[in-house]
Amino acid sequence: MLDGSVRRIEEGRVLVGGSPLKVLRLTASGAALVDRLAAGESVPAGSLVDRLLDGGAIHPTPSSAAPGPFTLADVTVVIPTLNTAVDGLVGGLGTVGRIVVVDDGSTPVIDVRQRDGGRPIVDLVRRPSNGGPGAARTDGLALVTTPLVLFVDADVRLPDNDGRWLDVLLAHFVDDRLALVAPRVASEPAPSGPPGATGDIAKVIARYEQARAPLDLGGSPGPVRARTRVSYVPSAVWLARIDALRAVGGFDSAFRTGEDVDLVWRLDEQGWRARYEPATVVHHAPRATIAGFVRQRFGYGASAGPLAVRHPGALAPVGVSAWSAAVWGLAALGPTGVATGAAVGIGSAVALARRFHHLSHPVAEAMRLAGRGHLYAGRQLASAVARPWWPLALVASVASRRGRRVVAVALVVPALVDWYRTRRAHRLDPARYLLFRLLDDGAYGLGVWRGAVRAGTIAPLVPDLTSWPRPSRYEQRRRPAADR
Repeated sequence: MLDGSVRRIEEGRVLVGGSPLKVLRLTASGAALVDRLAAGESVPAGSLVDRLLDGGAIHPTPSSAAPGPFTLADVTVVIPTLNTAVDGLVGGLGTVGRIVVVDDGSTPVIDVRQRDGGRPIVDLVRRPSNGGPGAARTDGLALVTTPLVLFVDADVRLPDNDGRWLDVLLAHFVDDRLALVAPRVASEPAPSGPPGATGDIAKVIARYEQARAPLDLGGSPGPVRARTRVSYVPSAVWLARIDALRAVGGFDSAFRTGEDVDLVWRLDEQGWRARYEPATVVHHAPRATIAGFVRQRFGYGASAGPLAVRHPGALAPVGVSAWSAAVWGLAALGPTGVATGAAVGIGSAVALARRFHHLSHPVAEAMRLAGRGHLYAGRQLASAVARPWWPLALVASVASRRGRRVVAVALVVPALVDWYRTRRAHRLDPARYLLFRLLDDGAYGLGVWRGAVRAGTIAPLVPDLTSWPRPSRYEQRRRPAADR
């Protein structure tokens, strides 16, 4: 299946799309292979298919009707839990090979009942003290003897279909390089009826997360790699190959948050594949209080510092070209700057057109790509102002009237656009949506600063202006020396 971002031009001999964006020239046989993919046909593996898969230009379309090499009996389920009962998960697991529950220092300790039919859960591991999800999963992983492990967090709701929801994920393992596949983790449906005028905070949070759930990565599949459209997958539900996890050392228990991101990136950096498969959907309950909502976002942001130290170049608040940064920087200076920025934008398109001299319409294609790139850069810059850069933006607002205008636009305009685009999902008024968006972004940004200070790095706060059409710093670092 071709990715939705891919355009075919020059009679199918050039592909534009994927993540990061690539412009790929094809031979006649390559174009014929892509014709077959676009028609929904199966094609044999090969170097071009691998390149398109890894670049996010195409996606495998496994089906439960075409099972892979593994069945439910080849899966051990590991459930880490802290003060949360797990009996409700059992009905969605089917006849898996084994279930391991790891009680990570619960008070009181978790009591696991028997499964339907009297079959007991095989193993219950009790940790003497809380070590975090990475440590708990590591203890469970040590007991796994099957080829695959399914990590499931205790607060996830699985489809109640006796494990059949796993069939599509299992089918992905026809790829010998695949280390793990993760489903879509959507937020639990919001309660019916509008939130009350007095707030009904839990209901408002539930509605907000219909549009911006922190674990929901959307409906488009893709490979998982830092600095791409799907840069991580949350370990709330993972189906993974045991040999791959052990080859890279498994979870690093030193990470209290972000341990899943670290492991996925280490797998990718050592040549394994990870995939996001939204055709399978599980659900995660939103936080019920503002304090819980803020703590969750703060914790996610705090993982940025340690991750940046472990994976240089993988985290940047903004990854755009210097051209795009100049366009928006000049536009922020006022009317004269807007005109100058527009001229810089046109100049970037002219420069880009020289790279496309082999195309029939190089200027038109360059204008299209440059325009998209500048718009995308503007959204990234606004997001950075609202999230990791907001303490600096606050200083700029106090010091300058123009700074206040720029910051206000960055905070409000993208949020209102998203409110309008997703209004049927969340059904919140603009004021409440904007309030929770600011809380979401502000807590995450504050967490980034806390994590950066503790890790002794400013990397999560520094923009990368080496991006497209050149490779980002991260891409340059991870590419083999021969390719560089």
